[in-house]
Amino acid sequence: MVKLILRIIINGLAIWVASLILSGVTLSGGIWGTLVVAVIFGLINGLIKPIVKLFSLPLIMVTLGLFTLLINAILFWVTSWLTSYLVVDGFIPALLGSVIVSLVSWLLSMFLDDD
Repeated sequence: MVKLILRIIINGLAIWVASLILSGVTLSGGIWGTLVVAVIFGLINGLIKPIVKLFSLPLIMVTLGLFTLLINAILFWVTSWLTSYLVVDGFIPALLGSVIVSLVSWLLSMFLDDD
Protein backbone atom coordinates (compact mmCIF):
# COMPACT_ATOMS: atom_id res chain seq x y z
CA MET A 1 0.00 0.00 0.00
CA VAL A 2 2.84 2.38 0.85
CA LYS A 3 4.55 1.57 -2.45
CA LEU A 4 1.35 2.39 -4.37
CA ILE A 5 1.03 5.74 -2.61
CA LEU A 6 4.68 6.52 -3.34
CA ARG A 7 4.18 5.67 -7.02
CA ILE A 8 1.17 8.00 -7.19
CA ILE A 9 3.19 10.78 -5.56
CA ILE A 10 6.09 10.18 -7.99
CA ASN A 11 3.70 10.32 -10.96
CA GLY A 12 2.19 13.51 -9.58
CA LEU A 13 5.60 15.12 -9.16
CA ALA A 14 6.63 14.05 -12.66
CA ILE A 15 3.48 15.49 -14.22
CA TRP A 16 3.96 18.69 -12.21
CA VAL A 17 7.54 19.02 -13.49
CA ALA A 18 6.31 18.50 -17.07
CA SER A 19 3.74 21.27 -16.59
CA LEU A 20 6.47 23.60 -15.30
CA ILE A 21 8.82 22.91 -18.22
CA LEU A 22 6.35 22.82 -21.12
CA SER A 23 4.05 25.66 -22.06
CA GLY A 24 1.63 23.26 -23.81
CA VAL A 25 0.96 21.24 -20.64
CA THR A 26 -1.15 22.94 -17.97
CA LEU A 27 -1.92 21.45 -14.57
CA SER A 28 -4.60 22.97 -12.35
CA GLY A 29 -6.38 22.16 -9.12
CA GLY A 30 -3.40 22.38 -6.81
CA ILE A 31 -2.26 19.32 -4.92
CA TRP A 32 -5.60 17.54 -5.19
CA GLY A 33 -5.82 18.11 -8.92
CA THR A 34 -2.30 16.80 -9.32
CA LEU A 35 -3.13 13.67 -7.30
CA VAL A 36 -6.30 13.07 -9.34
CA VAL A 37 -4.29 13.34 -12.56
CA ALA A 38 -1.60 11.03 -11.13
CA VAL A 39 -4.17 8.39 -10.17
CA ILE A 40 -5.86 8.53 -13.59
CA PHE A 41 -2.49 8.42 -15.34
CA GLY A 42 -1.46 5.45 -13.21
CA LEU A 43 -4.68 3.59 -13.98
CA ILE A 44 -4.29 4.22 -17.70
CA ASN A 45 -0.67 3.06 -17.61
CA GLY A 46 -1.55 0.03 -15.52
CA LEU A 47 -4.66 -1.13 -17.38
CA ILE A 48 -4.59 0.15 -20.95
CA LYS A 49 -0.87 0.39 -21.74
CA PRO A 50 -0.13 -3.37 -21.54
CA ILE A 51 -3.00 -4.13 -23.90
CA VAL A 52 -1.94 -1.46 -26.39
CA LYS A 53 1.68 -2.63 -26.25
CA LEU A 54 0.62 -6.22 -26.86
CA PHE A 55 -1.39 -5.34 -29.96
CA SER A 56 1.33 -3.03 -31.28
CA LEU A 57 4.19 -5.43 -30.59
CA PRO A 58 5.07 -5.85 -34.30
CA LEU A 59 5.39 -2.06 -34.70
CA ILE A 60 7.45 -1.84 -31.53
CA MET A 61 9.80 -4.51 -32.84
CA VAL A 62 10.12 -2.95 -36.30
CA THR A 63 10.89 0.49 -34.85
CA LEU A 64 13.24 -0.98 -32.24
CA GLY A 65 11.08 0.30 -29.39
CA LEU A 66 10.58 3.86 -30.62
CA PHE A 67 6.86 3.21 -31.14
CA THR A 68 6.51 3.11 -27.35
CA LEU A 69 7.18 6.87 -27.35
CA LEU A 70 4.08 7.30 -29.49
CA ILE A 71 2.08 5.04 -27.18
CA ASN A 72 3.21 7.00 -24.11
CA ALA A 73 2.29 10.29 -25.78
CA ILE A 74 -1.17 9.06 -26.72
CA LEU A 75 -1.82 7.74 -23.21
CA PHE A 76 -0.65 11.05 -21.71
CA TRP A 77 -3.03 12.83 -24.08
CA VAL A 78 -5.88 10.45 -23.12
CA THR A 79 -5.25 11.36 -19.49
CA SER A 80 -5.83 15.01 -20.36
CA TRP A 81 -9.09 14.09 -22.09
CA LEU A 82 -10.35 12.26 -19.01
CA THR A 83 -9.68 15.00 -16.47
CA SER A 84 -10.11 18.74 -16.51
CA TYR A 85 -7.11 19.22 -14.22
CA LEU A 86 -4.63 18.46 -17.03
CA VAL A 87 -4.69 20.28 -20.36
CA VAL A 88 -2.38 19.19 -23.19
CA ASP A 89 -2.48 21.54 -26.19
CA GLY A 90 -1.48 19.10 -28.93
CA PHE A 91 0.51 16.07 -29.92
CA ILE A 92 3.98 17.62 -29.61
CA PRO A 93 3.36 18.78 -26.01
CA ALA A 94 1.93 15.31 -25.29
CA LEU A 95 5.04 13.67 -26.72
CA LEU A 96 7.46 15.94 -24.87
CA GLY A 97 5.36 15.74 -21.70
CA SER A 98 5.36 11.95 -21.75
CA VAL A 99 9.13 11.91 -22.19
CA ILE A 100 9.59 14.32 -19.28
CA VAL A 101 7.19 12.33 -17.09
CA SER A 102 9.04 9.11 -17.92
CA LEU A 103 12.44 10.61 -17.16
CA VAL A 104 11.40 12.27 -13.91
CA SER A 105 9.54 9.15 -12.76
CA TRP A 106 12.60 7.05 -13.52
CA LEU A 107 14.90 9.43 -11.65
CA LEU A 108 12.63 9.60 -8.60
CA SER A 109 12.07 5.83 -8.61
CA MET A 110 15.80 5.28 -8.32
CA PHE A 111 15.54 6.48 -4.72
CA LEU A 112 12.86 3.93 -3.81
CA ASP A 113 13.71 0.60 -2.27
CA ASP A 114 12.40 -2.36 -4.29
CA ASP A 115 11.17 -4.09 -1.12
